[in-house]
Amino acid sequence: MAPMIRLVLLRPRDPENLGAVARVMKNFGLDDWAVAALGTHDFPAARRVAVHAEELLDRPRVVPTLDEAVADCAWVVGTSSRRVRGKRRLSPAEVAREALLRAPEGRTAVVFGDERSGLSNAELDRCHDLSAIPAAEAQPSLNLAQAVAIYAWELREAALGAPAAQAVRRARGATDAELSRVEAALRGALRAAGFLAGPERHAVRDLRATLRRARLSRREARLWLSALVTLGREVRR
Repeated sequence: MAPMIRLVLLRPRDPENLGAVARVMKNFGLDDWAVAALGTHDFPAARRVAVHAEELLDRPRVVPTLDEAVADCAWVVGTSSRRVRGKRRLSPAEVAREALLRAPEGRTAVVFGDERSGLSNAELDRCHDLSAIPAAEAQPSLNLAQAVAIYAWELREAALGAPAAQAVRRARGATDAELSRVEAALRGALRAAGFLAGPERHAVRDLRATLRRARLSRREARLWLSALVTLGREVRR
């Protein structure tokens, strides 16, 4: 399952956390990770913590934005204790089990915010689903590397406990980038038709959530995109 899971760190500031995350990934058999808006370049400090996992520090996908980090992923899960209307809130174990089931459709990204403020409202909104670790109310916030360790362990447990894989053909799921193009076409068609005459508010967000819950295949996403682009073009005429 490891090739189908990507851990995404947004704005990590503490180099020791980077090293600890690399070590945790090696512990539990994960090797795909991306770092968006890297907040530290003290890699010597990170390497001192990444015991026997130094090679992972040499190959994270370092990108400027979350969009780039998850563009090729079919399911994007943001980690946060906050609740967002219209989004499921899963436990780490539930994320692991569903990621295993979704593996034939495409890659799953599990997204972690920075050590100080976590994920922003906009970043939570663009994730498909959310997940939280059920910590005690007195101290609900975990250290970044500790949080990654919990999810990595659950992913490992789910993989080890799964029955032998069967040769099942499933349509590849639409990637996050493909869904984003469908959403942009939807927004354009709604504006052309006058549905969005003023501020966007929640209309597109709620419609977008419906599309993401539908788990479109790549073929279905292309059909939606073609239909919405054509509709918007005809309305403008």
